[in-house]
Amino acid sequence: MSFSFHAYGHPSVLSTHPSTIEITKEAHLSSRGDCIVAVNSSVGPADLPDDLRTVLSTPGAEARLVLRLGRFQFTVEGEGDPRLTLSHATDLVVRRSGFISDRTLMIHADKAASDLPREMVRMLKDRRNSVSIEISASAP
Repeated sequence: MSFSFHAYGHPSVLSTHPSTIEITKEAHLSSRGDCIVAVNSSVGPADLPDDLRTVLSTPGAEARLVLRLGRFQFTVEGEGDPRLTLSHATDLVVRRSGFISDRTLMIHADKAASDLPREMVRMLKDRRNSVSIEISASAP
């Protein structure tokens, strides 16, 4: 099961957080948002299709987030969890840890914002750049 949508860059993208990646529907971004890699997303957790939400909350589910921009493709793999509510209106958060909140898309991810290639981050600083985002999940 996979689902694709778009978000945009922002001049304040830092992409330096060592344990999370965030994509938000919000248009603003402060310099403290060092995990946010894209803004103005067309989708938040509550907007995900029901069948994807079901798979993501299946025990042992494998989850993947792919960001595409220009010649770059950045893939993060992690796990779903039965405790995921995917109910937050604006923020999708990928976590290296096992922490779960209403913003959490996946846990135990293999990458974080600080792992994005720096040239891709420079492109994410331009609000005109559209980022293609794909979320996929499979149940065991």
